[in-house]
Amino acid sequence: MASGRLADILLPSTPTLGNPKAPVLVIEFSDFTCGYCGRFYRETLPALKAEYLDAGKARFAYRDYPRDPEGLGLVAAHAARCAGEQGQFWGMHDRLFDQHARLGTGIIMQLAKDLRLDEKTFAACMDSQKHVPAIMADRELGTSLGFHGTPGFLIVRTDGHRFSDAFTIPGAVPYATFQKEIERLLKKR
Repeated sequence: MASGRLADILLPSTPTLGNPKAPVLVIEFSDFTCGYCGRFYRETLPALKAEYLDAGKARFAYRDYPRDPEGLGLVAAHAARCAGEQGQFWGMHDRLFDQHARLGTGIIMQLAKDLRLDEKTFAACMDSQKHVPAIMADRELGTSLGFHGTPGFLIVRTDGHRFSDAFTIPGAVPYATFQKEIERLLKKR
């Protein structure tokens, strides 16, 4: 999939950071319980934000890829989406990565409280499991791109409607790799 419609890789419901008109899009396929994903969140994402997202050169999107379709990674992905219904996807995203070693239902409910979410609404959303099909659809897209674990990254050039020059980075790589690839796409204009 080297090019195509942006809608095929970025759903309207996909959480993003950065300018929607940015010419480069970085999509992470991730699992909140994955140590390498946590390292990307702590070390690489802040650098991407500072150099590319804040400057409007790139946009970042988060897609779910729970490694265990029945484990805590799925529960955490669901929690982030339920928090997202109350406008706190990124707040929950950050807290889930901060807590990854201690995730469990009690911790997740505490994080919802810390974010001042409506707890009844959040708990009902969690109980409903309504986001599971969308989470698994994210995972299937990641698998179709060739990812067999997390994190995986899809990086594309985009005009906001279509994408081109798509390539993937499977696994955790140094920030310099992202920098090199983003710069390469920025020069292609």
